[in-house]
Parts: sequence; C-alpha cells; structure tokens
Amino acid sequence: MLAVALPTALIALVMAGLIARVSPQDAFPFFNFEFHWPSILLANTPTGGDMGAHVVLPQVLRDSLLPSGRLLGWSSDWYAGYPVFYFYFPLPALFTVLLDVFIPYGVAFKVVTVLGLLAMPAAAYFLVRAIGFDRRVAAIAAAFGSMFVFMESFSIFGANIKSTLAGEFAFSWSFALSLVYLGIVVRNVREGRRFSPLAGVVLALTALSHIVTTIVVVVVSLPLLLRRGGGSALLPSWIIGFGLAAFWAVSVFVRTFGGLNTDMGWTPLTGIRGAGLSNVGTPFPNELIPIVALAVIGAVWSLLRREDVAVLLTMTLLPFFGYLLIAEQGWTILYNARLLPYWFMGVYLFAGIAVGLAAMRLARWLPNRNENRVVGGLLAIGLTLAITIVGVHDIPGWVNWNYQGYEGKAAYPELERLVASVDELPPGRVMWEYNKEVQDQYGTPMALMLIPYWSEEHDTMEGVFFESSLTTPFHFLNQAEMSKSPSQPVRGLTYRPFALERGVEHSKLFNISYYVTQSEEMTEEANRIGLDPLVVDEAFSVFALPDTTAVEVARYVPMVYAGEESFSDVALNWYDEIDTLDRWITADGPPAWPRFDDMLGPYDEGRPLETASESVYNIEVDDHRIYFETTAIGIPHLVKTSYFPNWEATGAEGPYRAAPSLMIVIPTQEEVLLEFNNTWTENVGMLLTLASLAFAGWWVYRRRLLRRRNKARSEV
Repeated sequence: MLAVALPTALIALVMAGLIARVSPQDAFPFFNFEFHWPSILLANTPTGGDMGAHVVLPQVLRDSLLPSGRLLGWSSDWYAGYPVFYFYFPLPALFTVLLDVFIPYGVAFKVVTVLGLLAMPAAAYFLVRAIGFDRRVAAIAAAFGSMFVFMESFSIFGANIKSTLAGEFAFSWSFALSLVYLGIVVRNVREGRRFSPLAGVVLALTALSHIVTTIVVVVVSLPLLLRRGGGSALLPSWIIGFGLAAFWAVSVFVRTFGGLNTDMGWTPLTGIRGAGLSNVGTPFPNELIPIVALAVIGAVWSLLRREDVAVLLTMTLLPFFGYLLIAEQGWTILYNARLLPYWFMGVYLFAGIAVGLAAMRLARWLPNRNENRVVGGLLAIGLTLAITIVGVHDIPGWVNWNYQGYEGKAAYPELERLVASVDELPPGRVMWEYNKEVQDQYGTPMALMLIPYWSEEHDTMEGVFFESSLTTPFHFLNQAEMSKSPSQPVRGLTYRPFALERGVEHSKLFNISYYVTQSEEMTEEANRIGLDPLVVDEAFSVFALPDTTAVEVARYVPMVYAGEESFSDVALNWYDEIDTLDRWITADGPPAWPRFDDMLGPYDEGRPLETASESVYNIEVDDHRIYFETTAIGIPHLVKTSYFPNWEATGAEGPYRAAPSLMIVIPTQEEVLLEFNNTWTENVGMLLTLASLAFAGWWVYRRRLLRRRNKARSEV
C-alpha cells in the first residue's frame, strides 16, 4: 500500500545515510537534498552513543554463547564478567547473527538497528485498521503516526530515530511489535475470536526485544477484559506469550527480584512543557504542540462517530499520567521518560485520524467520490511527509556519524594506535580514564569499550548494560578516582574524583593490569605516584598497575554480614574504607566465620591466617569457566570475577558472594574448577518454552485438521 510504502521509504532513505543534509529553500522543489553513498552499506564498525558499544553483544552471542549451546551465559569482556542476556534483550542480537551469515557483520548490525523504525508505518496502519477505521483513514493515520519517529526533541526515551541512533534500537523493535500485538487483540475482541496463538507469538517477540514496552501494552490492553470475549482473547495471549519467552523471562524475573542487578537509581523527569528542540524530557515539546491540537480533534471526532478507540485512548493517556505519577512519587525503579513514546505515538495517530476523516469528508462533497478520496488521501500523506522533512534538522548528520563508523572518523588512527598498543601487551584487564572530550572524537565516549571486540585477550572494566552486573557501581567509583572528568552515571554513590592512589588500591581487587590515560593531568598523576609507563604516545599513555592475580589467598578469616540492610549497601561502605580492603566480608559463609550486623562495621575483626607460603598457580579464566590450582587447601580464596548464583564450584566450597561484588571459595582439593551452569530458573524457563511451542504447534495442527474435515464434509 502506497500510504505505508511512502513513509517507510522516507525512513529507509534517511536511515540508509543516503541523505547527507535536508534544507528548505524558497523556490521549487522547496527542499534541497544532498546525497552520498549510503553509509549503511559500509562494512565498518558502527558508532554513536551506546550504539557504538552494542556491537559487542551479537559478537559475544555468535562467538561464545551459541557455539557452547547457550542463549544465556557469561562474558568476561566487561565489569570483571557479567551475565549475558539475563538483563537485556536477545532478539535483535539473534537476528544480527542470522544476517551475519549472509552479509558483513557491520552491515548486518546496522540493518538490524533500522528494522524497528521501518516496521513503524505498517504497525501503525495495522493497529488503526484493527480498531475498525476505513482503510483510507487508517492509511493516512499510519503515514502521520509514523512521522513520530522524526521527532528531534528527545534522544534516549525510545522508538524515534534519535533514540535508535543513541542505542535504543531494541526499544524500536519492541515498540513496533507492541502496536501489532494491540492490533491483534483488539481485532480478536471485535470479531469475537476466542484464541489466537499469533497474539501470543507477537507478545513474546515484544518481550524478547524490550520489557518496558511489554509491560505498557499488557496494562494498556486491560480495558479489553471488560468487553465481551475480552478475557478469552487476552488471557491466552499472555499465557502463550510468557511461555514462549520463558527461556529468558523466568531468569530475568527471578534474578531481578533476587537483587542480582544494579539499581541505577533513575531520577524521574518532572517537566511538562518544552522550551525548544534542545529541551529534553517533557510531554509537550514545542514540535508536538500543533500535533496535539489535531489529536484532540481526532479523538473527539472518533468518539462522536462511536469508533472503537478505547485501547488507543488508553495507549495515549495512560503513559502520560504514568509519567506524571512517577514524577510525583519520585519512583526510581522505572525511568518515566520511557513511557512518553506511547504518548507521542498516540498523539500522532489521533492527529492522523483527524486528517484522514477530514480528507474523506471533503471527498464526499466533490464529484467522482472514490477518485477524490484517493487524491485527498495522497494529498494528506504528502503534506505529512513535507511537514516532516521541514522539521528534520539533526537526524541526517546523526545517521552518517553512526554509520560511517569508527573507521570514518578523523581520530581513527589515534584509536587504532591505542588498541594496537594494548593488543601487543600480555593478556590482562584494562581500565581507562574517562575523557568524553577526547573519546567523542573516536565516535562515542564508549569507544574504548570495544577493546575486547578488537583484542581477544584484553577485557575492560567498563561496558554498557549497566544494570547487568553487580560490579557496575564499584567500577564507576573507580572511574571517578582515576579520571579527570568522570561520568558518574549511577545515582546515589559517594564519588571521590581525582584520587588515583585510591583507584590503584581498588584496582587490585579486580585484577586490573593496565591503566590508559588521555589527559595531561591524569598522565602526570600516574607518573607522580610511580606507575610504570608501558606505552607513551602523543595522544595517550598506557601504565602497568601493581601486580595482582585473578585468584588471591586470604590473609584474614572473612566476616559474614548478618544484618538487615542490603549487602550491596554494606559492600559500598566497606569499599570506601580503603585501609581494610584485605579484610574480606561476605553475604554468607561457613558457621566458623565471624558474623557482624552493623552495616558500618567493624570490618577488621577477622583473625589473621598464616598464608605467606601458600600460592595459587595455573589460573585460567574464560567465559563460563575459571580454573586454578592451589597449595592453600581449606583457606578462603578471593576469585576476582563478578558474583552470580550460576557459578558452581568443583573441588571447593562456595562460591560465596563477597564484597565488593566478587566470589570467595574454600578449596577442598588442589584443583578447583568454577563453571557457569544453568540453574532451576533456566531449566524451568526452557521447559515452559518447549511446552508452549508444543501447545502452539498442536493447536495449529488441530485447526488445519478441522478445516480439512469441514471442507471434506462440505464437498460430500
């Protein structure tokens, strides 16, 4: 359909990087376009915001998880190790790996980032049509609604082009799928269908792309339960949807509520009215105001016509009031800005409905009614697209900045030298000074997160997916101590900027081998405290940090915290006491270990151990496996890998969760092996998914069999 094809083509042209710049002009054709070779087809490494680090995830899936028969697993690349896909969404990464079979990896990744946006016009059309509007009204509404993706007043909330380019492309996938899901269940209720496995499948795909959108559409669909047949249409879709996604969802729920991820402490936005395109974080940015006026007309007109817009109204208004409620209550668990894309899309759709209804009404007053309806519809679509083009300012530049990749930046030779210098060093963990001004020139401040992507034997402390690791807050405390201008993204922490000596002491806990500086101040400070410069370049320096090992023998008996406060909070207090970092504390342990219940300590009452002559050797740390040999049998060992309950020890007791975010084991024999294995959560999830697949397959087979029987009877 042309109405869907036109906005889809416009989105494709912009996202391909074919359009370098759009600028209005006074004479026909009124817009000046500058074109160049589409950057999406360049086989490079995409950059820009978080997107420049997200390229690591499909690589981990392709090279580590899938070869070992896993969809959920462990990676050593970031944060002293983190669980992969336990707190993030696997579907876009899976699709990237699939496309990588046929096209270069960089191109495959970029195509995947675009697909959610390309699906938006078709998804919007399907939803409006499912509500019951005439196909021409639905077409105009879809064209108008899909222009929401060109909004430039925000770049992180999700679903628009700017958010996608900032790294929120999984949200775009899920957002488009959520519109399709709503359309299916609305249609099923309107047509009296009792059950459709398709709704469950789409809901599962929605969840496997992003959890926030899934929560929103489930809540938004609740009013359908009040309709006749609503329960029989909705409830099975929820059951099948959860069942199909259970291989991932069960672990997410269990581990999240088990306190095994990092709470970022999101500060809710409180703005209502935007001051301009640069103003971020309001439901009413200036660019939306004219659209809101049309949307009010569309909503009122629809209600007067008795159109079935209850779900669309709920989708529009509930997120808006949810945004206000979260702001009012000060809740931090959900970033309220993530709700606004549904408000924006609803406003655009109702505005499009108003334009569509007006075009159809105008066509009635003119001769050759059918032809004029088509002409009127196309005119409305054309005006919508024209308005969008006029409003596009930054997007073409953002697209090309991202898709021309690291390799296309003027500073790439510097980045290449830095990575090559690290790659020539012996294997070891890397910490770098956060320097946004310099690292932005590479393509994104996250550029150095790709050291594991380009170097197989050098992990880094920092990555994206902040919520995924218990180590995250401790890393950013270290970053503040070892940076001139730290990022400090985790709220509620007591940062100590520019305290390199403290940072070096903290680095020993995480077995960090190398420290990269890019500012004159931090380079001078590293030299002043006596760090050994291994690489000195005009743009950076690489220093050796004091020798540590991946597994360390205890000098004191660990102490177990037995109080009521969160162990994470206790660990943060312990971590700040730099003089007692060798007095380890744990969340659990053998009865013989001393207990304390005050989160402020004391942390130094564990008795000394005679371990001077003991040693650990033959240490091997890989994804899903840690192996070492030791002479200190029966004595606690600190394993400097992030804790997660899926780690199982052979030849040792434990592992026990230890401050700051690591593991302690007590060897019972000389050889110790820790393996990252499935637990009951993964097994239950996989069984539920297999059962759901079997049920869906049986239902489809049964339906086809009944149709064949009915056809045979009718022929007789």
